[in-house]
Amino acid sequence: MNIAEVTSVYFVGAGGIGMSALIRYFLSNGKRVAGYDRTPSELTAELNREGAAIHYEDSVSLIPDEYKQKEHTLIVYTPAIPQNHSELAYFRENGFEIMKRARVLGEITRTSRGLCVAGTHGKTTTSSMTAHLLKQSHVDCNAFLGGILKGYESNLMLSATSDFTVIEADEYDRSFHQLTPYMAVITSADPDHLDIYGTPEAYRESFEHFTSLIRPDGCLIMKKGIAVTPRLQPGTKLYTYSVGGDADFSAENIRIGNGEIVFDFITPSETVRNISLGVPVKVNIENGVAAMALAWLNGVTAADLRAGMASFAGARRRFDFHLKRPDIVLIDDYAHHPAELKASILSVKELYAGKKITGIFQPHLYTRTRDFADDFAASLSLLDELILLDIYPAREEPIPGVSSQMIFDKVTIPSKRMCTQAELSQIMASGKYEVVLMAGAGDIDRLILPVKEIVEKNR
Repeated sequence: MNIAEVTSVYFVGAGGIGMSALIRYFLSNGKRVAGYDRTPSELTAELNREGAAIHYEDSVSLIPDEYKQKEHTLIVYTPAIPQNHSELAYFRENGFEIMKRARVLGEITRTSRGLCVAGTHGKTTTSSMTAHLLKQSHVDCNAFLGGILKGYESNLMLSATSDFTVIEADEYDRSFHQLTPYMAVITSADPDHLDIYGTPEAYRESFEHFTSLIRPDGCLIMKKGIAVTPRLQPGTKLYTYSVGGDADFSAENIRIGNGEIVFDFITPSETVRNISLGVPVKVNIENGVAAMALAWLNGVTAADLRAGMASFAGARRRFDFHLKRPDIVLIDDYAHHPAELKASILSVKELYAGKKITGIFQPHLYTRTRDFADDFAASLSLLDELILLDIYPAREEPIPGVSSQMIFDKVTIPSKRMCTQAELSQIMASGKYEVVLMAGAGDIDRLILPVKEIVEKNR
């Protein structure tokens, strides 16, 4: 089925950040959109207001009649939906055209020049930066992002003139193998999703296969030192990037102080001096170099790079400041892998040297907790104080013997506590805080407002 020919699109798992961008895309193209999600959220409320009809009970009877006509109806689902889901089973049994979210994105990349950003971590910020840089220049772009970009208040960008499409390339369930990138970035390949891949080697191999999908007239921009051997087609170019190292694109003359980060951007043919990060966090130097490399290769000028990086406001839940005062700081971050959690904590420590850093962390998935408990404990031990929440299960059923306790017992700092979400407010009410970092990919963001009220009151 040609996705341009469909009149109705039904989403099974409509509330995910990636699915919501597609919902907005189809609504903007005049399609009827409905769907199911397990729980209502701020995002699903926004989608309903924008014209999607989303319900929250798995019931075939709740599927509107107009979506039961299979000739011009496309069903889009996320791999996080269980295979025994009754609505998905109904569509399968009745011969509907059913596509994973990744396949729909793949169709879009085949009709435009896809700029695809992959990596265990860094991909949301890097793809958001890239989209902003292109949008703020004469180049322009479309974009499907994995986070809500501040200043745009959406994870979807559309252009009437540009055929560039920025896409966050998700490695979960090998989704990014559905894409046909014009250009691609790989930010990192630290093993993850071992419930899908089995071994670190298989995980990295999936990135190597991804590189083989890049068009011959395009290129790969890869962080120097990643344990991935590209399998590029003849004609596809390879560029490397780094921070302060020998690479095609790099950051040099880095200056950090007074809440600002400034550096020079080195390209193969010019140096763009005094790049100022709009979100001054050390990990964003690396993300910024990758995003600027992608933008520079597609015609964004030095002046536009400088202006775009300074005006980048960040994506929600990516090092997101909810309080930024001299006496108290509250940051929300999506970090849910040990490597990105370590990078996030070290960035906070450097930005606020000499202040007490309190971390509130919610582990995401039983399998990830089981596979990386030692690494999580090592990262969390960099904090001055830890409050550890229960595991957010997402799509998984409990695994016997796997809990937050696995991490907690291995954390080496003396100031550590473990609690449920319900107990968090009471525990925090008895403390004094300087810098609070809330991290995790589950529903920890719903605790931000009560935590904000407590830490402000306790100053």
